Amino acid sequence: MINQTKHILEESLKKLMLEKPLDKITIRDLTEDCGISRMAFYYHFKDIYDLVEWSCLEDATRALAGKKTYDTWSEGLVQIFDAVYENKPFILNAYRCINRDQIESFLFHLTSDLLMNVVEEKAEGTSISEEDRRFIADFYKYSFVGLMLDWIKQGMKDDYVDLAHKISITIHGSLTHSIENFSSLSEKENS
Repeated sequence: MINQTKHILEESLKKLMLEKPLDKITIRDLTEDCGISRMAFYYHFKDIYDLVEWSCLEDATRALAGKKTYDTWSEGLVQIFDAVYENKPFILNAYRCINRDQIESFLFHLTSDLLMNVVEEKAEGTSISEEDRRFIADFYKYSFVGLMLDWIKQGMKDDYVDLAHKISITIHGSLTHSIENFSSLSEKENS
């Protein structure tokens, strides 16, 4: 029942965001639209921005389901773009109304798990420290998020499949080399 209520609120928010900017939508608008009490809203979310973040994470989690390995992560990138593009009015409205730090934070959270899983998988059996693994994942996370934010800022006009493909090609070889380089460095330091 809890998730059902959250999903009802999410659908109502997405519907309202087609009609007006996020910063003009009130809790009252939302609860009246979907027939849920204000108390029920506040039971699940602290404010509308909390609902926006939850909604984005839910969409992204569904998009990434089963795509967090080295062999499938590029499909995961395309699916992230798919999820964002499918919710284009919602995302563009949120992008205009939420400060950039909040959007970056959401995208960092989303891509961090994906890239960390890939780095962990590729670094298995090496002597790369956890700190260095995190550094490698963060490096690629910042690149991906920057490119995605530029794409959103430009109105999502470019072909996202092509963009995701270019990102995948760039990261694919670079990630492998990064792990090899950190592994060699670690072995030298330990000898």
